[in-house]
Amino acid sequence: MHRTGLYVLPLCLAFLALATSLTPSLIPRDWLVQGVLGGIVMGVGYLIGRFFVACWRLLELPEPKGRTVRIARIVVGVPTALLLVWCLFSARDWQNGIRERMGMDLLESSNTLRMLALALVVFGVLVLLGYALQWLFDRVRFRLYRFMPARTANLAGFILTALALIFLARDGVVNRVIIALDDSVTLAQRLFADAPPPPEARGLTGGAGSLVDWGALGQPGRDYILSGPDATDIAAFTGRDAMRPIRVYVGRAQADTAQRRADVALAELIRQGGFEREVLIVAMPTGTGWMDPGAMDPVEYMHGGDIATVAVQYSYLQSPLALILETRSGLDQAEALITSIHRYWRDLPEDTRPRLYIHGLSLGAWSSMHGTDLFVLLDDPIDGALWAGPPFPSVRWQNVVASRNADSPFVAPVLADGRLVRFASHYKDAGGPEGWGGMRIVYVQYASDPIVFFTPSSAFRAPPWMNEPRAPDVSPDMRFIPVVTQLQLAVDMMLANTAPEGHGHAYYARDYIGPWVAVTDPGGWSAKDTARLIAHCDGGFQEGCNPDGPGDAAAALP
Repeated sequence: MHRTGLYVLPLCLAFLALATSLTPSLIPRDWLVQGVLGGIVMGVGYLIGRFFVACWRLLELPEPKGRTVRIARIVVGVPTALLLVWCLFSARDWQNGIRERMGMDLLESSNTLRMLALALVVFGVLVLLGYALQWLFDRVRFRLYRFMPARTANLAGFILTALALIFLARDGVVNRVIIALDDSVTLAQRLFADAPPPPEARGLTGGAGSLVDWGALGQPGRDYILSGPDATDIAAFTGRDAMRPIRVYVGRAQADTAQRRADVALAELIRQGGFEREVLIVAMPTGTGWMDPGAMDPVEYMHGGDIATVAVQYSYLQSPLALILETRSGLDQAEALITSIHRYWRDLPEDTRPRLYIHGLSLGAWSSMHGTDLFVLLDDPIDGALWAGPPFPSVRWQNVVASRNADSPFVAPVLADGRLVRFASHYKDAGGPEGWGGMRIVYVQYASDPIVFFTPSSAFRAPPWMNEPRAPDVSPDMRFIPVVTQLQLAVDMMLANTAPEGHGHAYYARDYIGPWVAVTDPGGWSAKDTARLIAHCDGGFQEGCNPDGPGDAAAALP
């Protein structure tokens, strides 16, 4: 095969990958994101083509020449060009199909020329990086030629080059990035310029007499402690006397180990009287330490404020980064916190201790699932759990979904008769507080959430949910394409929080209310109360259910 003909396959695969990357996935993409994605998949397609060419040469197969090469260019190149043109013309409609299902404004233009230009630039950069790696590989193997046969030198050179890259990525660049991110965010949280002064009331975390250092809380912890409904807000909604909800939060900077932070949280919870409330929730925040007010405010209204929540921060990174770079941090912190709280709780008299629940969103769901020891629960089980947006690596979640009834869909499983585990979403409720057994577990997950439904094996086979009828907010035009689908879903994970409320990874208040009712079964609660609370919280999950936004909770103390 003449050298110019040799690269027909890699180039055609590159443009074929670009064309198929324009097809829809779970989260809508603008031209900028599509351009970057297109350039990356072009690079992957080109690399696959070069791999096949290298195998052809390694096997010393005859290389086509002359007319055969020209025919091959037409046979392969023309269909690829036609497919690319069709996909470019269809791209806007595909993206608008997703946007319409999510209630977003439709695109007037797909900015095709800008997208193509960006894709080619990204592709060019990746090709240059590839040539740089080739140069490094060649330098290594050429030196080894002096000491060993050519084939052995090639293999040894490849291994040495790969090991050098792994060492630099794992023990050099990545570690430095983690340290720099953690240090910078720690510094920013400790020197948060607009931080309010510590509360003077003794009954608040970080206030007078508190065991928690206000300066170590950081912005997420301060916001959580000083926001949410107070006794007056709750009484105004319920029409009955209410209590101030107890919120205990310990920042990562409080102590240098997970167990020490858990010990502080337990001691502070005891100090504030958390074990004297009707309901106690052990909650794990997201990667940054953020506690979703849309999850916490509703349940405090439901129980008239007779509730306590305890949480500990374990990272400063966004959940996707924390999931990849600090996998153990959340798992270790959840295990320490849940174990400490459960051990103290189980030793209390059963008729006076609070009902105990576990909660987590996103990475907090994964870590709290890991920290909930099922063998310990066999001896003295908790009352239930509510987990939202569980990330796909969670073995606990995977096992539950795998145990679903055969006739139930992957994105909305039904387990047995629903006495132990139920699933809820924007389109499916948790079935209310009736029909449960001794423990109640609800998973809240959106069908369009790539954090939940990313599948590592999607590089080679379609995820199970792609073989089922599409959910209402998932495009029917989404198709499985080897390699490309996995890269699309990986980009979707990075965009998951940009989706509108109720889609992607943007969980919001109204979709927590029904599951909390089902799990905690608040006394005297009715369907009308649920409807009223949904209306009360419908301003958006980021503001929770307090229409006035964050306020000074200390002002509500007697």
